[in-house]
Amino acid sequence: MAKPATRRDFLLASAALAAGQAAPAPARANPRPTAAPIRVLVWDERQPSQKEAYGGFLGDRIADHLRSLAGFSVRSSGLDEPEQGLAPNLLEEAQVLIWWGHVRQKEVGPEVGRKVVDRIKAGTLGLIALHSAHWSTPFIAAMDERSRLDALKKWGEGGEKVEINPIIPVNRFAVPSGEARVTPYSTARKYPGGVTKVDLHLPVCVFPAYEHHGLPSTNRVLDPGHPIAEGVPKAFEIPRTEMYDEPFHVPDPDHVVIEERWQAGQWFRSAMAWNLGRGKVVYYRPGHETYPVYKETIPLRVLANAARWIAGREA
Repeated sequence: MAKPATRRDFLLASAALAAGQAAPAPARANPRPTAAPIRVLVWDERQPSQKEAYGGFLGDRIADHLRSLAGFSVRSSGLDEPEQGLAPNLLEEAQVLIWWGHVRQKEVGPEVGRKVVDRIKAGTLGLIALHSAHWSTPFIAAMDERSRLDALKKWGEGGEKVEINPIIPVNRFAVPSGEARVTPYSTARKYPGGVTKVDLHLPVCVFPAYEHHGLPSTNRVLDPGHPIAEGVPKAFEIPRTEMYDEPFHVPDPDHVVIEERWQAGQWFRSAMAWNLGRGKVVYYRPGHETYPVYKETIPLRVLANAARWIAGREA
């Protein structure tokens, strides 16, 4: 049988209850809002020869890797899909567009390039062009626009009125000689009334030499503080790759993050980036379709870092 409660027991219990009511409940920390995932569209020309190295398409390999990482929402599309894999909803929803193209570059019309550049300048899209996508429609359009803006800045520093006359390369898809003048470049004449007329020779977006030999390249990080280089070793090797050799006919980049060299002495600015309006453009050289470059850890890390940087989510 329970022992009857005494007056002392009652007073002690009342005091404990009062103390419990007076003590505030521990404050809950406000949970940190979860950032929406970065929306990436991986566009791939989908060459059948990609299956030699990947068993499927290169773009799908990149998309699968990004999906495996936290913070990405990824879609993959290709040239032979309806609307060339560039339906308005796909392009408009993307924050980052990763583009791989090679032998069918001309099939993508200039209107695609204009749409991509408009969104880059508005800060709602960024472009990562891979390997042979140096001749892709979006990359050429972005480099042409950056060249135009650079010319306006160069020739209009004193507040002069500047008129740009863009000169398109006679053969856009021809490889220049090693002695050719590097494009873009501009010449100007000043006229009465404060008008400066500028002939702007647009970039050919290519280089004088390449070789499909499958030899290794040595890569060195030039700007270790850049977000694209986050977690990337200062030096690393890509075991099998195609060689490109400088000079690369593009506007001067704002960032050269990685350089690449081959044993015979060739070199290339392998990872470079430009600001374009409020957005960003990245070119990353590795990625020939018959070599499994995007099965390698470091090139995949470079791509993920570039996508985060473009979206403003760098580590």
